[in-house]
Amino acid sequence: MHDDVRINESIRVPEVRVIGADGENLGILPTRIAFEKAQEAGLDLIEVSPKAKPPVARITDYGKYKYELKKKEKEIKSKSQATETKVTQVKIGTGEGDLNRKAKKVGEWISEGHRVKIDLFLWGRYKYMEFEFLKERLERFLAIVTESFKIADEIKKSPKGLTVIIEPDKSGSGKTKKAGI
Repeated sequence: MHDDVRINESIRVPEVRVIGADGENLGILPTRIAFEKAQEAGLDLIEVSPKAKPPVARITDYGKYKYELKKKEKEIKSKSQATETKVTQVKIGTGEGDLNRKAKKVGEWISEGHRVKIDLFLWGRYKYMEFEFLKERLERFLAIVTESFKIADEIKKSPKGLTVIIEPDKSGSGKTKKAGI
């Protein structure tokens, strides 16, 4: 990714803004003189910001510079965890044991940081039941989810029945899973 970094003689601009080995600003110098200063210190001249006017070059050890870049990239990558929306489906007639198992799975997904879409699947005559009754059935399922969550998308009708989207509650205020219910 950073193989296009120019160092030492491969820096072909007439002058560069130089940052010394200890991070001090040495000002704008002709590239040849900056390279000589780096050699005197037994270090490399590395172009760190080629698009700046004039480009910025740092006097440092190239191996150390690459190590620092890799470390920064790794840190950024670890902070950007990909979240996906998991989906689970419950039905009006789903038994207590199955509901508890599904609620446990939803809790695991929430603790891993994923959003979860929960569908109350309706078929046949169930589609024509009272909305409030069906909403209460879905809320009953949400009540047995053990992890703390917040409702991202309220309970509403969907082509399959009723649907709700929940996500981890990052506010840290304990069990706020009743929020919105």
